Amino acid sequence: MQINALEFPRSVFEWVVKAIIQQTEGGSMLIGIMADTHDCLPLVEEAVRVLNEAGVEIILHAGDFVAPFTLAPLSGLKGNLVGVFGNNDGDRALLSKMAAECGNIDLRRGIAEIDVGGLVIGLVHGDNPALLAALLEEGSYDVLVSGHTHHPLIGRYDRTLAINPGEVCGYLTGTPTVALLDTATKETRLVRL
Repeated sequence: MQINALEFPRSVFEWVVKAIIQQTEGGSMLIGIMADTHDCLPLVEEAVRVLNEAGVEIILHAGDFVAPFTLAPLSGLKGNLVGVFGNNDGDRALLSKMAAECGNIDLRRGIAEIDVGGLVIGLVHGDNPALLAALLEEGSYDVLVSGHTHHPLIGRYDRTLAINPGEVCGYLTGTPTVALLDTATKETRLVRL
C-alpha cells in the first residue's frame, strides 16, 4: 500500500493528548479495541462482556459512541477506556460530562496518544483521510487505531501496525466485531460479537 506524503500542518499535534499508562514490568498486556458503537446497546453490552472475559486492561474506542447513554454499559468495563470523538458524536459536552462521571472513561478530541510500556499507540476516529495518511506516513506510532469505515482492517504501513476493529453496532457490515491486541507480540485478532 502506497500513500502519498501529504503536507500536514504541525499545529495538528497540538491536539494530541497523552495518556500514559504503565505496563506491569516484564509482562504483556491485552488491549481491547472497538469503534462505531452507534447506540446499539445490546452489542455494546456484548462487547463489554467479551472484553471483560478476555481480561483486557485498557480499551481503546475509535469514536462514534453517538448518544451519551451509550456510555452507561461501557462503564461496566473492568479496564479503563480511552476514546476519541467520531463524526457522529453530537452532544460532545454531555458525552464528556457522562464519561467523567463513569470514572473509567477518558474521552479526547482529535488524537489520543497512549504509551503502554513503551508501545506508542495513536488513536483517531479516521474520518479525515488526510490526517490518517499523514500519521501513517510520519511513522511515529508503533500502532495506529482508527474506525469510521465500519470495516475491520489489520495491516502494516512501514513500521506502523494499523488497526481498524470494524464496527460494534453491525449496522453496515452485519458483522459486529472488536479487536484484541497483545502488547508484547503485537498479535492482533478480531473477535466477532
